[in-house]
Amino acid sequence: MANTPQARKRIRRNDRRAEINGNRLSRIRTFVKKVESALEGGDKSGAAEALKAAQPELARGVARGVLHKNTVARKLSRLTKRVAAL
Repeated sequence: MANTPQARKRIRRNDRRAEINGNRLSRIRTFVKKVESALEGGDKSGAAEALKAAQPELARGVARGVLHKNTVARKLSRLTKRVAAL
């Protein structure tokens, strides 16, 4: 158990940040799933629109420190390649 006031405050802050970051990550995953479902449905225009909406969300995840920049670059590259191949 945390004994110092600073440690107690860090625990409170970490709990708040974990909830916020979890929500942010969930939102990003939802955007990516929309792209993947459009890809599986064979809807090229829908997939392109979904990808266009997902890109800023992924970039925001990098800016907020939720995801690593190379992870996002890899995901965007793979999704873009799959949309182009339709």
